[in-house]
Amino acid sequence: MALSEQSSVQGSVREVLKEFQVSFFAMSRLPSFPWTFVEKDLQSSGSSELISQVLKQTCLHPLCRKFAPSVRYRRLFLSELIRRLEASGCEPLDELYDALAEVVGTEETTECYKSYLLPAGGAVSLMENIALISEGTTGLVTWEAALYLAEWALENQQVFAGRTVLELGSGAGLTGIAVCRSCSPKRFIFSDCHCRVLQKLRDNVQLNGLSEQTTPAVSVEKLDWTATSEEELREIGADIIIAADVVYDPDIAGSLAKLLSIVMRCSSAEVLPQVFVCSTIRNLETYGGFKQQLETEGVGHEVIPGPVNHVFPYNRQSAIELIKLCR
Repeated sequence: MALSEQSSVQGSVREVLKEFQVSFFAMSRLPSFPWTFVEKDLQSSGSSELISQVLKQTCLHPLCRKFAPSVRYRRLFLSELIRRLEASGCEPLDELYDALAEVVGTEETTECYKSYLLPAGGAVSLMENIALISEGTTGLVTWEAALYLAEWALENQQVFAGRTVLELGSGAGLTGIAVCRSCSPKRFIFSDCHCRVLQKLRDNVQLNGLSEQTTPAVSVEKLDWTATSEEELREIGADIIIAADVVYDPDIAGSLAKLLSIVMRCSSAEVLPQVFVCSTIRNLETYGGFKQQLETEGVGHEVIPGPVNHVFPYNRQSAIELIKLCR
């Protein structure tokens, strides 16, 4: 094999291993993994070396020992690796069967870790609920618009650098933690109103090494959109306000529109915060109603181009829109 061709193959292997790692720790759907490359490698090489490397970047990686995806997910993933290896006729891999045996002997729980790898190194690791809706709230899992907004923030770090940032409806905390880890804000305030979500949010913030004593200084606050006053908003003193996947219910969207109108109204032109709202458009009527309510309150908006680089794995077929408010 020519040197240039060998280098190209090695580069492809590195990319595939990275894709496996990123997808595995975010618990992406198994069919989305690059299985075709694995099958071709098994057929051409007759060796289980690539499977061994995949295993080291996923189930045997130190991050998995510390913040493991769900038991069921790991079992299905390892079973799929075994199925592909056995179908190829390559030599069995003892460490693969040992990893499966360990997982099969582990009790399943209602919570698991998801980790989202950052471009500059490290990861945002979150404890999330396995069920999408749990304990009467959708705030215990990470939704697509949060990942979209986090990717946009990574490409627009100057927006947050040295600023005080307030996040509305922080949920599990992905976007805010990514901003804190990569965008150098001066201060970051996570907020939500559901007690269970707030407790999980505090746990995840702490899990990622953030606190009032760190840089940036971080706090987690209870913020009821229906009861927040102008005085409270002034006291927070946010330069930047962000929110992701919070426009999914007409009543909640209405409360958010009123709160944002207060933000825009009580701020002078010199200290008007930049407000960004990112939404997965599941229901056109609900989303259109939210924007109509903003206009009724005298708040305009512009659509902001989305992120260019694909950092986190999520369904990119979803209709997601990022808007910046103006008056």
